[in-house]
Amino acid sequence: MNAEPEIVTDDVDMFDQVGKPAGQVLAKVEQSMVARQQQDNAPAAVTPMAMLDRALASGANLETIEKLMGLQERFEANQARKAFNEAFAAFKAEAIIVTRNRKVTDGPLKGRSYAELVSFVEAATPALSKHGLSASWDITRDDKDWIEVTCTIEHVLGGNKKVSLGGPPDTGGAKNALQARVSTVTYLERATFKAACGLAEQGDDSDGGTADFGERISDDQAKNLLGLIEEVRADIVKFCQFFTIESVPEMPATKYQRAVQLLEARRRKSA
Repeated sequence: MNAEPEIVTDDVDMFDQVGKPAGQVLAKVEQSMVARQQQDNAPAAVTPMAMLDRALASGANLETIEKLMGLQERFEANQARKAFNEAFAAFKAEAIIVTRNRKVTDGPLKGRSYAELVSFVEAATPALSKHGLSASWDITRDDKDWIEVTCTIEHVLGGNKKVSLGGPPDTGGAKNALQARVSTVTYLERATFKAACGLAEQGDDSDGGTADFGERISDDQAKNLLGLIEEVRADIVKFCQFFTIESVPEMPATKYQRAVQLLEARRRKSA
């Protein structure tokens, strides 16, 4: 009869000394070894790329190759979308504080404080980068009387979120033609970045002479207003000034119907 290996006996004695049954410990070791063996023997996940490699190796026809390439592209896009959603959810869990760093010195919003574009970017960029995200802007429409800016929040794997807003050149305040366009682009960059990231400004605005209107409009209501503004080619800057708000998503819920009525009336007038 063969003797037990010395190492097993020593291990049993060691576990007994610390008050744990040797049989229980050995059973756990055995379970771990079985699980590892099952994992090693498990078939690898079949991806479209693996299928494409096999098809190429077996001399598949062009139609099959093209279908598999399309399948691989859709697979990669889906993986990128999932990665973006996961990263963006983690970004939203971060505590991001955007401070209102400027005050309006004239016009309907005189006395109110607000955050400039740089305040939003400086507050959000560290958290965006932490989760593999970045922001960029494009002027996606540049007509004489209308400018559209699109902000893109993109993940390193390619998934992204886009928000577009448009408006006419801001000719208020005796600006020249170039200044009017730059002013609108800057405003739209700020508004699209804020909307794309889902950020809100913080800071005491009690000395601005404005009241807290409570609940804001929903995302769907904001999209509806923005669509109407673009459709009737309303001046988004003047629209916000009229309702004493910094951006459309800040519209108080109590003013939503009034805003829709004004925009609908403008549409009927221009029909």
